[in-house]
Formats: sequence, structure tokens, C-alpha cells
Amino acid sequence: MSGKVAGMARFFFASLFFVTALASSPSAFAWGPVGHRMVAELAANDLSPAVRKQVDALLQGEPDPTLAGIANWADNLRENDPDLGRRSARWHFVNLADHDCAYDPPRDCPDGNCVIEAIRTQTDILANTTLPREQRLQALKFVVHLVGDAHQPMHAGFARDKGGNDFQTSYQGKGGNLHKVWDSGLLASAGLDDVALLRQVTALPAPTADRVPALPPATADWARQSCKIVLRPGVYPPRATLETGYYDTYRPLAEQQIRLAGVRLAHLLNAALAPH
Repeated sequence: MSGKVAGMARFFFASLFFVTALASSPSAFAWGPVGHRMVAELAANDLSPAVRKQVDALLQGEPDPTLAGIANWADNLRENDPDLGRRSARWHFVNLADHDCAYDPPRDCPDGNCVIEAIRTQTDILANTTLPREQRLQALKFVVHLVGDAHQPMHAGFARDKGGNDFQTSYQGKGGNLHKVWDSGLLASAGLDDVALLRQVTALPAPTADRVPALPPATADWARQSCKIVLRPGVYPPRATLETGYYDTYRPLAEQQIRLAGVRLAHLLNAALAPH
């Protein structure tokens, strides 16, 4: 069994666990965890051998010692470590200017509490080999998750509606909001099982410019690019009731964002953990 096929098999069975576990919770977004696992699986396939060895060493002893296995750790803090979950809650998003997506750190990221600065801070911790292993492992868990968040357009949206959370929608008689549509609804609308969806996203092209490792990571640019998707005409629908056409139009864009996040995460890790 090839590495990629084995990875897809692990992804499938772990995703089944997430979907089953979340199905009993009406407030959970059953496909959100799958999207984060896809970003991590894509990144894992693009690590250099030397960096993969370091990642494996950091993950040793984890229940699922893979990048996909830790991809949702940061979201699960709300249940598993409420204090850290509260302290890191603002790290998952940034609210940018709602007319041009400009980033003003004092306004948009006070005390470094936004996804742009959190990725940079946690990457610095991860790259610092003088720090304790547990501290670096926690930083890796944050980085893997937050890079995915930075590429979900509503996580770089606007304060006026809390990144689409306050924009109510309905589809086929079921209520929701625009943030949830982008978190999970678009991917789910593909009608594919998790392995088939991962194959489909893996096959998408990724810009070659994003394959150049660089530190610090260009997180502000990533967030602005995500924000500019929110500004596109039609992303905010003219009425709350969504049609199938909305999903058909924006699902490929959501898949491309996941593909891009996987490439950028891999090359962030390749830069941060490169042997010196």
C-alpha cells in the first residue's frame, strides 16, 4: 500500500469516527473536522523527509500520531481544556475592514489575538528547538489547525455579522448561517465520501509561488486573500434561502482554499523545521 493510499485509508476511518461522534450533537458541524483533516493530510504528503522525521518525533505518543490526527485539537479545547480554549478563542479568525480587507494590527489584532499573529507566534515556538517538546507539540497542533482557519473566507470576514455567523440562511428547509455554509455545507454538498473528496481536492492545482518555504509566514496576505473572497458579488446571497446553484458555484472555491491551505501549511512546516 502506497503512502498516499495508506494516508487516505487512515483519513477515511478517522473521519468516520468524527462524523459518528458529532452526529449526536445538533450544534456540531459534522464536516468541519473533515475539512481540517484534509488540510493536514495534504500538508503531510508534501513534507520533506527531514521535516517529516521531526514531525513524527513530536507526535510520538499521540492517540493518532499524524498531522490529520491533531488537526482538530484546537477546536476541541472548548471541551477538553476550557481555560486554554477561552484564551485562544480569538486566534481562529480575524475581522478585516469590510470595504477593502485592509489589515490594521492595533484595530484588528489587539495583543496579537487573531489568526494572523497566532500562526506567526506559534510557528516561532515550533521552530525553537531549545524549548520543551510539549510546548513545541502544542504549537504544532495550533499551527496545523489555524492555517486551515485562515483559508476559510468567513474566518477573515467582517465584525458586523461575526464572519457570517449572524447572516441567517436556509437550504432545503433547514436553517443555518453563512459561516456554517462555508465551514461545512459546501464540502458536504459534493456528495462524496471523505476519501473521494480528498482525492478530488488533491488533484487540484496549487500556485507554484506558494511552494517556496519562507519565514515568517505571509499570514496577513493569506487572510486578505480569504477576505477578498467574501467581498465577491454573490458570496453574500441576496436572500436567506439558498439554492443548489449557490453550492455548485462556491464549492470548487472552498475546495481550492483547502488545497491552498495544505500547500502553505506544508511549506510553513518545511521552513520552520528545516535542519540548520
